[in-house]
Parts: sequence; structure tokens; C-alpha cells
Amino acid sequence: MRRILVFSALSLLATVPSYAQTGGQGLFNVDARRAALAQPALASIRAACLATPRDPAWTNLKPVDGLKAADVSGTDGGANNYAWAVMVLAGRTLAGDPVSEMSLRDILLSWARARAFENTEVDGDSYYGLERALLPTIAAYSVLNRGLDESQWRIVSAWIDSLVRKIDQAFDTDAGQDHQHPLTDSIRMAWGAVAGDDTLYDKGLRGYRTVLAEARPDGSLALETRRGARALWFMRYSLTSLTVMAEIAATRGTDLYGIREGAANYDRLLSYLLNGIAEPEVIMAYASENDNPGTEADFRRQDMSFMTKRNQGRHYMAWVEPVVARERAGLATKRLKTLLTRSLRPDRPLIDELVGGNATCFWGR
Repeated sequence: MRRILVFSALSLLATVPSYAQTGGQGLFNVDARRAALAQPALASIRAACLATPRDPAWTNLKPVDGLKAADVSGTDGGANNYAWAVMVLAGRTLAGDPVSEMSLRDILLSWARARAFENTEVDGDSYYGLERALLPTIAAYSVLNRGLDESQWRIVSAWIDSLVRKIDQAFDTDAGQDHQHPLTDSIRMAWGAVAGDDTLYDKGLRGYRTVLAEARPDGSLALETRRGARALWFMRYSLTSLTVMAEIAATRGTDLYGIREGAANYDRLLSYLLNGIAEPEVIMAYASENDNPGTEADFRRQDMSFMTKRNQGRHYMAWVEPVVARERAGLATKRLKTLLTRSLRPDRPLIDELVGGNATCFWGR
């Protein structure tokens, strides 16, 4: 029995990178961004990192043992307060607030020691809730990495690694699925990049290419646009995860924004979403399939709530920040920049779990 336990412990350690391996990269280059935020030219963006105050009560958040299957609201909300605290504190830490850095370290260590989320029910909705907490956790870990000593680092990294393996096994397929599959792939790529796990990273990369390959020539995604009144809502969802994956790849010098699979590339999907936002009639033929549309039965009444900040402070369009910050050539990016200026900029900072946290702080210009 002792030999079995020793072997199991060694197997677990083998899946976690050595302390020297972690460079703190993932969604973005942490060191470069920290240095940029210290420059006068980004003073307004640094202010956006600090715009949401730290709540001292967050340090006392009780770790969640596991998320349950969906209730009437759609997803177990047990992780919401944790995710919000981690996203706010990570942005403030990146901007140089030492008190927030201490609070973030305390929360991650507390939840890691408690093995939070370990007993999440094996269910699509509960796993969706877990993934919404995981991406901010990985981003926060990347920001905090240099502030952890080796023993602390081992505790937190082993916890995150076990959760990533959990969702990886649950969605262990390269087959195209709905919006949750790109979200899973973005987590695979993020942790693969941070932990130096090329197998995870490459699995996410294949997922990115799969989404492009399954797009129609007009840039629409069949599995998303069939969703009735939420057709545009779900198109935006998948594009969010594609953006995150493209940004992760950019830290390794790979341009996923520019690759093409068949007739589709990132800009083709982006253009379709922007066309639908401007003229929802564009999507009606696909939306009329009305497959699992949510509470609104009339597919002609497109849910545009993703264009406004939610009550909790989150914004579903936070993914716009990294795309616009790249100053990419092409009409799609120009249109997106106009959308940011006219409709989204007043809502800054743009914060959302699906991009890992405070996107204005991480990428904004």
C-alpha cells in the first residue's frame, strides 16, 4: 500500500511543472504588461485596473466544495463571488497594489488548501460553472506567480492542475460542440501555456482550428446561430473564447488571428457577429431553427443584453479589448474599434470570466 501511495504522489507531481518552469505567462505577457502600466501613457488604463475597490470581506470567502447541477437560473452560482474577487484583485495586483496582492495570495492559498471545487457534480452545467471560475483563477495565478514562494506555488499550481485535468477529461474530444467546447479549449491553452504542458496547449489549438473549419462561408457557426433569440448571444460567446486562445498563442509568437480553415478565419466570424449586431435580420433564417433558445420563444427578438454591463459589474463584450489593442488591419477590426468607442468605452473597465478578468487592465489602450 505504501508503494502505491508513493507512486500516486509521484504521478501527481509529474503533471505539475517545476517551480523554475513557470514564467508567469498565459493570457498575456505579465511582466511586459506590468511594466507598461507603470508608464504615464497608460495612466488611464492603470486607473481602470484599480477602479473596482477591494472588499476586505473577500479574504473570508468560504471555499466551495463543489458546484451542483443547474438550478432555474441556469448554473450553480456558488463560485460567482470567488470569481469576482479574484478578477478584481488580479487587476489591482497587476497595477501594483500590494494589499490586493496579499489578499489574492490568501484567497488562492485558502481555496487551494481546501481543494475547492473538487467535488463538482459531473454535469454539463456544473462543469460550465467550474470553467467560469477556472479561467480567472489561471489568470490570477499568472499575475501572482512571482509573489508566491515555492511551497505556496506548489499548493496552488497542483490545485489548479487537478481542476484543469477534471474538465479536460470531461470534454476529452476534438469534435466540434457548442460554445462550451471553445471555453474548455481556452482553459486548456491557458494552463498549458502557464504550466508548460504542450499536450494540453495543442489540444486547445486544435479546438480553435475546428471551430473555424466548422464555420459557414458567411462566418456563422451552425451550432450557435440555431439558438433562436440567443443566436447572436452565443455567436459572441464562441468568439470570446477564440479571442482568448488567439491571445494566448500570441505570447508564443503564433498568429491565430490570421490563420484560415477553409473559407473562414477570425475576421470572417467577427464580421458576421458585427453584421448581426447592426442588422439582426441577418441571422433570422438560422435563428428560426429555435433550438434551445432560452426563455424567449420568439426568435425574432434577439437577446442583445451582451452589449450592456450586467448588474454584477461583468461585461460580456470584454473580449473586444485585446482585439482592438492589436491595431490589426482590416475592416472588421476598424468596425470593432468604432463599436468600442461608441458603445462600450463608457462601461470600462470591461471585466468578464470568459476572458479571465479585467480585460481593460490586461490589454486595454
